[in-house]
Amino acid sequence: MNTASERSLRSLVEKWLGPISGTAVRITRFGRAGTNQRPYVRIELLLPTGPVGLFFFRHRDGAWCVFPPETERLAMRAY
Repeated sequence: MNTASERSLRSLVEKWLGPISGTAVRITRFGRAGTNQRPYVRIELLLPTGPVGLFFFRHRDGAWCVFPPETERLAMRAY
């Protein structure tokens, strides 16, 4: 089971980018995406070769992921 620290945006950035203590990382864009209006964040890593950007999306369980959450679909059930 994921703890809150394992689901944080900071821990996910460190997981994807590794140790970046001497490299500048900044948030360049944030908002809500798609019809489900889930939050997203774009971070930018400044490297000598140029900037590199990654998008992170917040899922319903509070975890941040590099893929967007699945769109909720209407469902009908009969018993």
